[in-house]
Amino acid sequence: MNGNIQPKPVHTSALLRGLFSASKITSFLDKEADALGMQPLHEYISELCEQKGMLRVEVVRRSGIERSYGFQLFQGTKRPSRDKVIQLAIGFGMDYDETQELLKHSRHSSLYPRFRRDAAIIFSLNKHLSFTETQELLAGIDTATLGKEADR
Repeated sequence: MNGNIQPKPVHTSALLRGLFSASKITSFLDKEADALGMQPLHEYISELCEQKGMLRVEVVRRSGIERSYGFQLFQGTKRPSRDKVIQLAIGFGMDYDETQELLKHSRHSSLYPRFRRDAAIIFSLNKHLSFTETQELLAGIDTATLGKEADR
């Protein structure tokens, strides 16, 4: 017998009852993270650094995120906006699929190619554009650049 203890599976009906009775979606998602298979963002991005052989400081620098705020993301003391998560994806050099997974772990909506701004971001990720190049692309099509959302 191995030492790994697996959490007891939660039935979908129990998740729905919890969802219907929740006062806030974020509290439901946080409470049921294990059942939903979502690792906390700060743990996920720390593991990504190890897997990709990258330093946190390198990811933060490449993402265009202010240094102290970036380290708070890695410590789990800040909950980033969707834009900040996309900036992290750029910092990691992620592609579209990896970014969608990162957005899922951050509990933000996926990129959707029918939205003009999201389509440009997807293009940028596919072309592995830097943060600055992505900002220039977004500004060039007359849409909001990354980081214009309010952080929580």
